[in-house]
Amino acid sequence: MKLASVRLITADIQRTVSFYEMVTGLSADWLAPVFAEIVTPAATLAIGAVETVALWQAGSAEPAANRTAYIEFQVADIDADYARLKDKVPLVHELKTMPWGNKTFQFRDPEGTAVSLYMPATEAARQRFGSR
Repeated sequence: MKLASVRLITADIQRTVSFYEMVTGLSADWLAPVFAEIVTPAATLAIGAVETVALWQAGSAEPAANRTAYIEFQVADIDADYARLKDKVPLVHELKTMPWGNKTFQFRDPEGTAVSLYMPATEAARQRFGSR
């Protein structure tokens, strides 16, 4: 089994897709006017308009209702990304190193979903992710 994507349901797909394009520096692939994907080397961030929920099961998801998950992106230079984004996103917490060795900061997307950018900062964390 392979984690292929995380899907967000949004009330304003244009705003949400533009936000994640700004954060990732990647362009979205629009597969339909109500559905876009931002493809990264590890997984895909899928973004669906609220209208797509009825294709699965009406009422099975709703925009701006998630408070249990963070979308995490591993980056090569956390300090540069923090400097680039800190005045453009609503920060949850400033840049800091977590007890498990990742240097990170967190913010929210336009609908309140928590997003974390991180970089392995300690030797143990770098070994865990296979980077030096």
